[in-house]
Amino acid sequence: MARTGKARWVKWLVALVVLSVVGGIVFYYATDEDEAPQYQTAVVTRGDLTQVVTASGQLNPVLNVQVGSQISGNIAKLFADFNSLVKSNQVVAQLDPSICQASVHQAEADLANARASQELQQAETRRAELLFKDRLISQSDYDKALATLHQAEAQVKIKQASLERSQLDLSHCTIYAPVDGIVISRSVDVGQTVAASMNAPVLFQIANDLSNMQIDANVSEADVGTVEMGQQVGFTVDAYPNRTFNGRVVQIRNSPVTVQNVVTYDTVIGVTNADFKLKPGMTATVSITTAQRTNVLKVPNAALRFKPPEPSTNQTAMVQLLAKLGLGAKPKPAPTNAAPVAAASGTNQAAAAGASATLTGNEAPEELQRRVREMRERGEEPPAEISAKLRELYRSGVLQRGGQGGRPGGAEGASSRPRPAASWRTIYIMTTNTPAGGGEPVSTLESVRVRLGITDNSSTEVLSGLKEGDRIVTGVKLSQPQETANAQMNRSPFGGMGRMR
Repeated sequence: MARTGKARWVKWLVALVVLSVVGGIVFYYATDEDEAPQYQTAVVTRGDLTQVVTASGQLNPVLNVQVGSQISGNIAKLFADFNSLVKSNQVVAQLDPSICQASVHQAEADLANARASQELQQAETRRAELLFKDRLISQSDYDKALATLHQAEAQVKIKQASLERSQLDLSHCTIYAPVDGIVISRSVDVGQTVAASMNAPVLFQIANDLSNMQIDANVSEADVGTVEMGQQVGFTVDAYPNRTFNGRVVQIRNSPVTVQNVVTYDTVIGVTNADFKLKPGMTATVSITTAQRTNVLKVPNAALRFKPPEPSTNQTAMVQLLAKLGLGAKPKPAPTNAAPVAAASGTNQAAAAGASATLTGNEAPEELQRRVREMRERGEEPPAEISAKLRELYRSGVLQRGGQGGRPGGAEGASSRPRPAASWRTIYIMTTNTPAGGGEPVSTLESVRVRLGITDNSSTEVLSGLKEGDRIVTGVKLSQPQETANAQMNRSPFGGMGRMR
């Protein structure tokens, strides 16, 4: 009997706990009401936009000449130092000429000896010629005397060349400045020995003119397509952080520079350095102006990143049971769910119609290429299998890739300075509608397809799809239940909370 009574109490206790849990759940869902999200909006305005490409590079003289030595020897004298102004053909250094002078004297003696031998052989040849005419010597003796004379003449030429080389080495003991400019580097001191072997030792570096310099900027391959010769450039250096210097693009070199799998191209920027504030070797942070627009419609870039939150579906088994019993609060749907695709222009209607048709990969090659191109212009990416099918058609030669991303040429293509390629994106605008039967105005979201132009990384130009004064959505603040639901969706099954990336 005691055991039966104890089991009965356990059953009642378990039933009480279950009823408490069910009652708490019923109370929670009966009193829970999802509030509509609060949207942050901005107004479409007009203003000026400047699109720039940023890069870094080093300041260098336009002409930087390295002055070296062609011969080995000791530095006897230096006539130039750091920051010395020099003129072309001015003596800047002198090597010890003793060894070269001795070589010249030896070459002169060798030449004199060769000329004496030549004179002796000329006399012997004349005597051999007279004897041969009187038939006193044979033909072979005469030919031998004549050949010996030719050898003596050749020996004179050899010794003459040796003398000229020794004299040239002696002249190289004096180092001259090849150009007008300023000495920016001196690598030797008096008494130092320089050894000229395969490479000539560098004694000085002379910059031709520091009033005109250049920046060798490394522009990435993703940005080099918008850079053109003649574009304006603003840059700063660490030495003068509060001053912006100006320059102009003068050359875009085709030779790629790859560092850690990053491909860049050397873009030469001409700089005027009238006050000589800029010095060789300074690191410059450049901003190349690639496009400018005045008085255009623009929207904050936050509007391009905004995606409306999905409304809570409440599809759990408990909520379904409570809904059948008439308990629990029905969530308020987000304004997006009731808003149709905006038909602000024919472009938006065409985009909506094109988006409704699904690609299967069985379309004609030209039709498939056109549809994929339209999807990308709208800012959409085709499915992976469609992209693979299109690449296969390109490789097999069935389709040819069109210039400039496959877009046909038009009025923009005929311009000498083409506009940057526009793209299509979806932006959400907030509209306020008054119900037909009266009542409080209701705010709803409308998705609008807009055509975008240039950007300055904070605002973007709008070419079509919006008008001045439209309220665009830039962000959303979720209610507490929705934030709790999102946290539960990101909970790790292995314990702990997952993080949204």
